[in-house]
Amino acid sequence: MVLRWSVIGAPSSAGAHTPGVEQAPAALRAAGLFAAFEDRGISAQDLGDVSGFRWRPDPHRPTAQNAGAVARVALEVAKAVATAPGTPLVLGGDCTVTLGLVAGSGRRPALVYIDGGPDLYTPETRPHGNLDAMGLSHLLGLPGCDPLVASIASLSPRQVVLYGDDLPPEDHEHRLATRLRLTHIQAEEISTGPAKAAARARFAAEDAAEQFVVHFDVDVLRFIEAPFADVPEPQGLSLAEVTGTLAVLTASPQFAGLSVTEVNPAHVPEELGLRPLIDALAAGLG
Repeated sequence: MVLRWSVIGAPSSAGAHTPGVEQAPAALRAAGLFAAFEDRGISAQDLGDVSGFRWRPDPHRPTAQNAGAVARVALEVAKAVATAPGTPLVLGGDCTVTLGLVAGSGRRPALVYIDGGPDLYTPETRPHGNLDAMGLSHLLGLPGCDPLVASIASLSPRQVVLYGDDLPPEDHEHRLATRLRLTHIQAEEISTGPAKAAARARFAAEDAAEQFVVHFDVDVLRFIEAPFADVPEPQGLSLAEVTGTLAVLTASPQFAGLSVTEVNPAHVPEELGLRPLIDALAAGLG
């Protein structure tokens, strides 16, 4: 079979607010990710992990905690992505590993940001200081961002497609997305017409750049039905809606890579395990 995916683990919770998500790459492998790919005839090569980081408090930089570790991990991811023989599949880790996916993908790709929140906070607007809530703001170079993290990669607003949140119009991030004129496809639109919404995201990304990458934070899923995320969200998309979206996006000839972020194995009920998420990924990526 022709190699389809190059899997890169990024076992880091440097940008998170507590430890946990750094365990996700090993947990996904142990739960049968590669067996699920093989069952569907998907060729994948495991490139191993970049060096990781377990979250710890950073009193010296309370508004941008562990920024140095965030940047180091993202740059290691970028190097692995740039040299991957197949399409990169980055297993995070927290959302900031996506900066590495963007940076390693060559000429400023567009980005479809599938996430329960658009991560548009900055060190000035996020009192907790967790950089995984600020990843997109750093890619966009918004005022107040940490210079080291913002230097990893950059995108213009036209290159960003927000997908899957259910933020109300009065929310800070929603208002900022509107002001920046980001393409914004919310959960209600997706649930009303999943195929049409996915096609709109794909068209916007294809139109914005020669290639695009996809960020998938599992907190976009309804936690009670799909309890995999670090931050439980009561509202969100179904696994089937995400699977269908990934199938549409990854089928594009301009698709160039995917990151899967914010899986916290400690939150997954033992009787359920990670297999439903793995099956959904395999179905969407096949």
